[in-house]
Amino acid sequence: MEGAVTRYRILAMLVGTLLVLLVIGMVLKYGPTDMPEMAGIVSPIHGLFYMVYLAAAYDLWRRTGWPLNRMVHIVLGGIVPLMTFFVERRIVRDARALQASREQPAEAGV
Repeated sequence: MEGAVTRYRILAMLVGTLLVLLVIGMVLKYGPTDMPEMAGIVSPIHGLFYMVYLAAAYDLWRRTGWPLNRMVHIVLGGIVPLMTFFVERRIVRDARALQASREQPAEAGV
């Protein structure tokens, strides 16, 4: 499961960063500067990596056995600016705690 956590973590950081750049690009495009180049470049790149992010998130969700609302939370992390970083931190912490609890041997006689 550590591989799934690592893939998710890398993609979450990448998608979050691209989403922030996209928001900046949209502000520049529709703001007083009228610079459409940045949003036009970042938007398809973010879309591509968001699809890969969804696949990695599904893989991690399937391996952990979390409820569906946790998957919805993960999916929204790639759509809401800056939310990705907070969701990633919590999901990775919870996934590693779950993995550690699964790896501990059951105590005999207790």
